[in-house]
Amino acid sequence: MKISNFAFVPATVPVKSGAKVTVTNNDTTAHTATADDRSFDTGTLDRGASKTITVGKSGTVAYHCTIHPFMKAKIVVG
Repeated sequence: MKISNFAFVPATVPVKSGAKVTVTNNDTTAHTATADDRSFDTGTLDRGASKTITVGKSGTVAYHCTIHPFMKAKIVVG
């Protein structure tokens, strides 16, 4: 998934349990991808930076940017 124009793209990401997901910041400023339940956190990703996370148990994990809290999305783990 990517970060572009102050949004997570796509806003909903379907994956299987245990999948690795790479988050790439294609925006002009730094962002994070931080799970609301704290199950993952990319830390601050500067422009062009990427981080790979591993998703765990089945269910929906909402996440946001801690720098720009209006940026929200979710991963649906099946």
